Amino acid sequence: MYEATVFVSESARLANLKLSSLTEFAPVVTTSTRPKLLAVVGNPNSGKTTLFNSLTGSRQKVGNYAGVTVEKVSGTLTLPSGPVECIDVPGMYSMVPVSEDERVAADVVKGDADMGRPPDLLVCVIDVTNLERNLYLFSQLAEVGLPVLVALTMVDRLKSSGKAVDLIALANRLGVDVVPVVGHKDQGIQDLISAIDSNLKSPKTPLIPSFRVEGPAVLALRDRLSRLGVDESTSELHDLLQNPQSDLWQYTANFPELQEDLELAVDELAKQDPDDTVTQRYAWAARIQSETIRIERPVRQLTTTDRIDLVLTHRVFGLAVFVALMFLVFQSIYTFAQPVMDVIDRGFSGLADLVGKPLSPIPVLKSLVVDGIIHGVGSMLVFLPQILILFFFIAVLEGTGYLARAAFLMDRLLGWCGLNGRAFIPLLSSFACAIPGIMSARVMPDPKSRLATILVAPLMSCSARLPIYLLLIGAFIQPRYGAFWAAFTLFAMHLLGLVVAIPLVWIFNRRLIRGKRLPFMLELPPYQMPKWRDVWLSMYNRGRIFVKTAGTIIVVMSIAIWALGYFPQLTPEQKAQVRQSVVMNDAKASKAEIDRVLQEKQLAGSVLGRFGKTIEPVFIPAGFDWRITTSILAAFPARETVVPSLGIIFSLGGDVDSSTRTLQISLADAKWPDGRPLFTPWTAVGLMVFFALCAQCFSTLATVARETNSWKWPAFMFCYMTALAYIFAVGIQQLSRLF
Repeated sequence: MYEATVFVSESARLANLKLSSLTEFAPVVTTSTRPKLLAVVGNPNSGKTTLFNSLTGSRQKVGNYAGVTVEKVSGTLTLPSGPVECIDVPGMYSMVPVSEDERVAADVVKGDADMGRPPDLLVCVIDVTNLERNLYLFSQLAEVGLPVLVALTMVDRLKSSGKAVDLIALANRLGVDVVPVVGHKDQGIQDLISAIDSNLKSPKTPLIPSFRVEGPAVLALRDRLSRLGVDESTSELHDLLQNPQSDLWQYTANFPELQEDLELAVDELAKQDPDDTVTQRYAWAARIQSETIRIERPVRQLTTTDRIDLVLTHRVFGLAVFVALMFLVFQSIYTFAQPVMDVIDRGFSGLADLVGKPLSPIPVLKSLVVDGIIHGVGSMLVFLPQILILFFFIAVLEGTGYLARAAFLMDRLLGWCGLNGRAFIPLLSSFACAIPGIMSARVMPDPKSRLATILVAPLMSCSARLPIYLLLIGAFIQPRYGAFWAAFTLFAMHLLGLVVAIPLVWIFNRRLIRGKRLPFMLELPPYQMPKWRDVWLSMYNRGRIFVKTAGTIIVVMSIAIWALGYFPQLTPEQKAQVRQSVVMNDAKASKAEIDRVLQEKQLAGSVLGRFGKTIEPVFIPAGFDWRITTSILAAFPARETVVPSLGIIFSLGGDVDSSTRTLQISLADAKWPDGRPLFTPWTAVGLMVFFALCAQCFSTLATVARETNSWKWPAFMFCYMTALAYIFAVGIQQLSRLF
């Protein structure tokens, strides 16, 4: 009797174990020092992020969850009772995660994420037009045991479809408060804020039936426990059985007969299919929907969205519209960004002149500040307009609902290499700049598919490569072969990256990453006008991330490249010898010409130039001498430095651009020591292909490191792309020997 009495008293601890397990690892703090935590959860495309933006406005901060690159968006919600920390949890369909986003979302709900505590309240966003599917997730959230408040979105769409929802009946069935909201119109937001404040003071836990399946072994254990005076709910009993540290397992010392029953029950649970409860959950959700949604008036069978989709998802017309729209986006990134980029470039050039004049007496300091820091920052910020324009279009397309249709169309074209339709966004973005392309690879649902997309995104010809193409095509292709072949070469350079990327993804998926193509399942949301505040916040947050992360690394690397090209300096005796040599060869040589030769000698004698001469034998098979090799090395921080580097190396100074005819003539007149032309059309094509395939952009590698949370993959990317570029360049040069 004593043992049984002890067990009954201990069983009270079991009944409270579910609550204690949620807080046993949470730091003990007072509510006065740490605000309460609110998590906004829900299915993708349910209006969750729009609602979050309405609650927090611009009081948001974006970071990464600890150990992963999935974004954590949090903000402050001011309530009558005080401020509350609000987190926008990544969209998920189930608490059983199948992607990195869903894993992070489930961890946040369970309190296992980097916040160190479970949320004090879950605001479950439910799309009332898809009530049955959304209630499936709600049924899983209810089993966590946390207080829940339902925010019912898309109420206006339900009404326009001739239906209505019984809010009181729905709240009674779920056991929690239900607040209707229209996020993009800010309707119901104040009611929701009041309900949040009330639920934080008086929390409500959902009242739904248990969906856990009880097999014979679990039933036998329940019978044994009930005879000992212990009565647990099905959900609590399942949780205790799956936790080896729970008190239930400690009582086998007092009740040895429980040991066998416990082990049999655990084995039975391990063999159960997690999907066993799916049918039960959907049956419950369907019953709730039929009891709370009523039809008020008949409507036409085809909605506006259905009629638009007849065209936009058509095999032929849909693809034509997609190509036209993508061309508009692609062209806009170039057209709209260029004037702003020019302003930024001129602004930093003016700043360099302004700062450089007072520092002229100290050449080293002037060169460091002007060439290393100011130009380093400018070379980074010049990409910002492209970043903002790109994410403007992505946010607008996503807000209207078209992005899901485009992914559906592209899935047919990308399927054979192991990717699905979502990959088109990163690849398209990379034609403007690889950095936003890599950042937008977050839309990939599978980590391996996302990694494969990131690894090939830099192969797309970004706008920074364009000056190199124009310079070499204008010098060696157009004069000999005419405008048609010049245009064809430019087109081929842009197509080359895509042609190479597709088979590489196929190889990566079978040899390196060993990923498999997942079924492409994507909800097609109804068309709507985007919420412009969401578009602005998306642009602002993406731009801020770019400036804070990639920008700092670009500045550091620019200073490093400056130092490698600046030191060691020529001695006064060496400079005098160079001047004397120039004058002896040309008595009328101007001071500018002498300075250009000094720049060339300085670069040749620097650490960067010496390294170029050291590795020149490696690039000889590709037809590159030390001057071309040095320009390749100098372009590592950013490809934009290639043309100025070639100008310095070929004695023209750094203030040149790709349209300067003098530089094209100088490249055409350059000779090997034995008098052979340094450049031939084949050499020019080989150099263009090298720059098209080589990973010559440190900011891109830094972005890959941030997105993959490791430097292993950027190192692999640099090695494989450099090897690929080298093999193609050598192959082209050796092929030229046959002609």
